[in-house]
Amino acid sequence: MTNNDAQPQLLFHIAEHDRWKACVDSGKYSPASLATEGFIHCSYERQVQRSLDKFFASHDEVILLEIDPVLLRSGLKVEPADGDSFPHIYGEINTDAVVVAELIIRDGNSRLTFNGR
Repeated sequence: MTNNDAQPQLLFHIAEHDRWKACVDSGKYSPASLATEGFIHCSYERQVQRSLDKFFASHDEVILLEIDPVLLRSGLKVEPADGDSFPHIYGEINTDAVVVAELIIRDGNSRLTFNGR
């Protein structure tokens, strides 16, 4: 396999349950950060647990969106943040780019846990 044949990494976005549910029927999803920061925060698989722990520790449940970047209609940039590089989507997420929407609830240790793919 050459680099030209490599599959792009899947993107992950942690969504609040009610916000995701309200947007599904419209075919497009936009969290508050799109309006306040101009982009949607995403993670690569290896970064998901860190994002859950840092930004969603007070939530009882979230929806983890797995996004195929090839299907994404909005712009995508990988930018430095917190000593790492994170994907940011500059525009709404078209819901047909979401290949998995997984409910994550607190585990026995009262933690939102992502077990990876």
